[in-house]
Amino acid sequence: MELQSCVKIINEWDIVAVRQLGRNVAKELGFGTVDQARITTAISELARNIYLYAGQGEVCIVKEQLNGRNGLKIIAKDNGPGIADIRRVMEDGYTTSGGLGAGLPGVKRLMDEFDIKSKLNEGTEIIAVKWLR
Repeated sequence: MELQSCVKIINEWDIVAVRQLGRNVAKELGFGTVDQARITTAISELARNIYLYAGQGEVCIVKEQLNGRNGLKIIAKDNGPGIADIRRVMEDGYTTSGGLGAGLPGVKRLMDEFDIKSKLNEGTEIIAVKWLR
């Protein structure tokens, strides 16, 4: 069962659109309101990072099924400048935008699985999964 819907991130309204898509899919899969909020927060952060740092990219929402478990996978990818020091951006409190620095470490905490791949001048791909309990 892999249904995938993607939203191109070009402007701030696209962040709102992909958040809503994620919330709808999470609700459809049976996630409770707390997990729906966690998922939409993670989506928002990933989409915002694309908008701020890469200029454009896309966020895909995938209905996932593995070993009888259902979940929601978020795939955020861009062809931006890439991340020079992944370890550093994964530190709590680290920020380049003047925000709170909850960013990617926050996404990792909100989701059950988190993977990041980035190459300088080629872009970044982040995959995060939340499993239905």
